[in-house]
Amino acid sequence: MSWEVPEFSDHTEFMIAQYRHEMPELGDLTAMETLSRLGEAARRIQREAIAPTMESFGLQPGEFDVLAALRRSGGDFVLTPTQLFETTMVSSGGMTARLDRLEKAGWIKRDANPYDRRSFIIILTPVGKELIERALVGHLLNEEKIVRSLSRAEQTLLNALLSKLLARFAEPERA
Repeated sequence: MSWEVPEFSDHTEFMIAQYRHEMPELGDLTAMETLSRLGEAARRIQREAIAPTMESFGLQPGEFDVLAALRRSGGDFVLTPTQLFETTMVSSGGMTARLDRLEKAGWIKRDANPYDRRSFIIILTPVGKELIERALVGHLLNEEKIVRSLSRAEQTLLNALLSKLLARFAEPERA
């Protein structure tokens, strides 16, 4: 059998065909196929669509996440580093580097926490607010382009299925 990738629709189809040929005893590979395709889609969307959009606004995707978390927090657009860490699920070291770059650019500022003298708060500056609002509009338009090949009903179904899949990780492991 020739293993040239062009005869397959994507990397996952190629990989599954190889396993089925070389190790048929593995049996049903549907779970592997599903998760491989999900991972490949996420990586390609991030690399080929989301990152370039963020770069057009002078942002890296993680920096966008921090500014977006501050913007959607409402009020005075203030969060503690812990709240940002929990919202964006970034390591503390990674968060510090992002905050340093965002502060240097003038998009956020750090200030003393009035409720805890041992810590500080992160504040979205007016310039940062204007940037994230423009970037959000561009990001949403980009996301609409990304899913355009799916009907609204398919998008709704995919969203429900992914939500169901992710809910599994919110529950304790069942025997």
